[in-house]
Amino acid sequence: MLSRVFGFGRRPFESLSEQEILALAISSEEDDGRIYRAYADGLAESFPQSAKVFEEMAEEEDGHRDSLIELFRKRFGERIPLIRREHVRGYYERKPDWLVRPLGIEHVRRQAEAMEQQAYRFYVEAAKRTSDASTRKLLDDLAAAEQGHENSAQRLEQKHVPGDVKDEEASAEQRQFILTYVQPGLAGLMDGSVSTLAPIFAAAFATHDTWQTLLVGLAASIGAGISMGFTEVASDDGKLSGRGSPIKRGLTVGIMTTLGGLGHALPYLIPHFWTATAVAAVVVFFELWAIAFVQNRYMQTPFLRAAFQVVLGGALVFAAGVLIGNA
Repeated sequence: MLSRVFGFGRRPFESLSEQEILALAISSEEDDGRIYRAYADGLAESFPQSAKVFEEMAEEEDGHRDSLIELFRKRFGERIPLIRREHVRGYYERKPDWLVRPLGIEHVRRQAEAMEQQAYRFYVEAAKRTSDASTRKLLDDLAAAEQGHENSAQRLEQKHVPGDVKDEEASAEQRQFILTYVQPGLAGLMDGSVSTLAPIFAAAFATHDTWQTLLVGLAASIGAGISMGFTEVASDDGKLSGRGSPIKRGLTVGIMTTLGGLGHALPYLIPHFWTATAVAAVVVFFELWAIAFVQNRYMQTPFLRAAFQVVLGGALVFAAGVLIGNA
């Protein structure tokens, strides 16, 4: 771990010979081609047209690699030293986001742009460190090619992803985001915020003890979060419904359920009962407003209708808790 942070055991870029610089360029182009193909594989099911863009970008990287290998063979022979970007201090690193499923199309596009910019800077610096005319020309040409890849990517997108297809892909990605994160998160927030109102405020008015109320709130919130999370994971594996990873959904709903309950439980850290209760009531108001906002923003529910439904439900549960606590 320390070697990764401080660069122990890595070569400074300035210490590389021309042979090693060419070898590093070859391995980098090969890696970039494989990354683009991994992006294409990850996008193929949901965004088949965009996947074709990355397939063609991978072919371009293959062409760069072949040119570099040919030059290396002419200058240094058949044996290419094993040197990769992780062996060089200060060289950019790429997180393996291509292993994530599902891949977000906009995220992949941003990553591809960053890859081209990083490759461009590498070739500019590499060209400065070479004295051989043919090597320098190739590196300068590759720098220009990498800089021009943004236009190339736009050309490929226009070819494979015209406006209507791009809109469809954006809509599909938004729909997947809502199914995987927004719906489970909203269900968790509603359950945590509303269902815990009764036990927390019942304990508060029954005991007038802020510490005991806090303990009831923690138990109700954490217990509900665990229960909701496991229920979400077990209820649907996402394969037929298309709702995405059950683990992601389970974590989302579990965390939001817990947070929804903790919001009006934590004010009971305040030792004065009526002050804590007043703060908790204000928190409940903002929780219910947040639920109505999310319903309006992502679920196209009219705000006034969402607010009425949430406030009415919350008020009934709150009243039940107060009545039971005062019984």
